[in-house]
Amino acid sequence: MSSFWNIWVWTLTLGTLVGCFLLLRWCLKDYTGVKEGESMGHSFDGIEELNNPLPRWWSTFFLLTIIWAFGYLALYGLGGWPGLLGWKSSNQGIMNIAESKAKTAEHLKEGSNVLVQYDREVRDADAKYAPIFDAYAARSIEDLATDEGALKVGQRLFLHNCSQCHGSDARGTTGFPNLTDKDWLYGGSPETIKETILNGRKAVGMMAWAPAIGGEQGVKEVAAYVISLSGRSVSPELAEAGKAKFGLCAGCHGQDGKGSLAMGTPMGAPNLTDHIWLYGGSQKAIEESIRNGRAGVMPPWKDILGEEKVHVISAYVYSLSQEK
Repeated sequence: MSSFWNIWVWTLTLGTLVGCFLLLRWCLKDYTGVKEGESMGHSFDGIEELNNPLPRWWSTFFLLTIIWAFGYLALYGLGGWPGLLGWKSSNQGIMNIAESKAKTAEHLKEGSNVLVQYDREVRDADAKYAPIFDAYAARSIEDLATDEGALKVGQRLFLHNCSQCHGSDARGTTGFPNLTDKDWLYGGSPETIKETILNGRKAVGMMAWAPAIGGEQGVKEVAAYVISLSGRSVSPELAEAGKAKFGLCAGCHGQDGKGSLAMGTPMGAPNLTDHIWLYGGSQKAIEESIRNGRAGVMPPWKDILGEEKVHVISAYVYSLSQEK
């Protein structure tokens, strides 16, 4: 926190508390000149206002809340000051997982004078739920995929960690694959799904082909041929010219365009003969993919969630594409 915002928070917070105290003191004194209990000389709707002081119980509790607020700030801090307890909601300024783990270990060790709420909650949760995840990890993914309780746990983990990219319904969006169908770039077996989540995926990458296939005209020709592979109507002349140039693409997609999985090499090159498109199947989207290339990346989750939780998520993801 910068010096300006630190001063701003201190001024605003302490100013409010001091202001509340001064307001209470002012309200406890009688400046009316009218004896206590006597009329203030006016009424409204038949109700006459009397000069009565604030109830003692109310003003006492008001004062106690102000004292409690100062005590709370002294213990838990204000602005950039951590307070007497050294409390923090979470580790701040962390740049990577290794740094986060190092900070967590430091703050949880015996004798540490820093209290990080999030670290302690995670530690307590791990101690409570670790036996459950260990029991799940001892079972196969196929078995867990039929266990309603395990699938509910897997769904919650998925929603917290995977839905930002794949959607809450796991149907994906542009650039992020649909996990509910049977179209897989690297394979849809339980073991492959778990490997993908554990270690992530970094596509070999599709290069920008425009310079190699004759510029914009070549892009249009190859796009026309690719579109024809899925049975759509295109210009026969463009498709025929694109077919001759598709040989450059066949190394990854195969001569028939059915993708790397069909060739037994799960390198992430998609099947071009179906109607499933990761980046869009319109002519414009296909031309853009050919012109500029594509390279998707999925981060590894092993160090974030641990293998036991990944095992449960894998079962949930696997279940999504199975016949119900």
